Amino acid sequence: MSGELPLPGRETRADRLEGVVVASTSAAGAAAAAREIAATITTRLAASGERPEEALVGLVCFVCASYDTALFAAEIKARLPETPIYGCTTAGELTLSGWASHSVVAIAFLRNNFTLIAHMLENLSHFGFEEGRASVAEARAALMANIPDGETDRCFGLLLIDGMCRREEAVISALYSALDDIPIVGGSAGDSMTFEKTWMIRDGAIYRDAALLLLFHTDIPFSTFKCDYFEPTSLKMVVTEADTEQRVVRELNAEPAAQEYAHQVGLIESSLDAASFASHPVLVGVGGQYYARSIQKVNADGSLSFFCAIDEGLVLTVAKSLDPYESTLATFERMEAELGSVSLYIGFDCVLRRLGAERSQISHRLSELYRNHRVVGFNTYGEQYRSMHVNQTFTGIALGYRRDDDERPA
Repeated sequence: MSGELPLPGRETRADRLEGVVVASTSAAGAAAAAREIAATITTRLAASGERPEEALVGLVCFVCASYDTALFAAEIKARLPETPIYGCTTAGELTLSGWASHSVVAIAFLRNNFTLIAHMLENLSHFGFEEGRASVAEARAALMANIPDGETDRCFGLLLIDGMCRREEAVISALYSALDDIPIVGGSAGDSMTFEKTWMIRDGAIYRDAALLLLFHTDIPFSTFKCDYFEPTSLKMVVTEADTEQRVVRELNAEPAAQEYAHQVGLIESSLDAASFASHPVLVGVGGQYYARSIQKVNADGSLSFFCAIDEGLVLTVAKSLDPYESTLATFERMEAELGSVSLYIGFDCVLRRLGAERSQISHRLSELYRNHRVVGFNTYGEQYRSMHVNQTFTGIALGYRRDDDERPA
């Protein structure tokens, strides 16, 4: 946890959309941020004669790691004591005003539209597939017991997981096996690019080495989505030496990893940094589809640390970047064609996408695109999409409008 920091700027905003209330703040300090999130949600509910303890099934908070996370968790719980509260730290936030930093964004889910069962997985460093699968199956059964029979097609899951645990693949595999036909998306928590500690929030406490699975049933139409902006080239690299436990690649094509990566993508080894990796991802082919395996950093010995699992013998394909703006716009258009119109996108957006946009000087355009399509969520250290843990990808849930609701955004 970091200490209390004075944070630049200040904004508090709350919006009520279909089935949710969204609030964000850039208040200076965790206690002030918690007060403002709680106050704006309470005020918005009061406008329609509702109280949080009666109206909400849960509040999900995405909190900048520069805040004192423990203090925020305690303060928000003290102000909304009867509301289940979940969340994690971030590498950047997505608010209704676009990309943000040094802020908190919160999504309150209304009881009239959502049923929620939460399940926490702890001690991920010793995670066992069968034990994890069995506990998630129990959570699924608890959800099924609280919804009408046969409505699994109205269920989805959100996964928030410690971004430094290096267990995402094992966890998502167990979840996918246990949840059957319930789709799942999510993100790995961040800590503002320090890569030291990320935190999960449940009610008034914080946790490391843990994951939160939030299982929802809703009467609101929805669809999961996945967006990236690259395509494979003919350039290949084989992982010839790796520490799979630590996700570190020492050799590519039997050459020092950083040196060979720089050679393949046409960069100078000494210039490699996070922005370089954002602009030049590598891909892994799985079942005819390609998924990013992004590099986190260059180590002092010339090895490369990855955000995803890496095995010796794995073939990495150098990617060619497409237009990020057009790819993201196409995703929104596809969701709107599928759902008719979209009330809100809950998004998990890789921090490397944001860094890449900043390097390409299109971050303002992309942020504006997110604002125009009402995206809320956070920048991640990795993204979950159904059975896969991926990188450099934008995943999430698009929430539409109920068919009996004639209100639409102007």
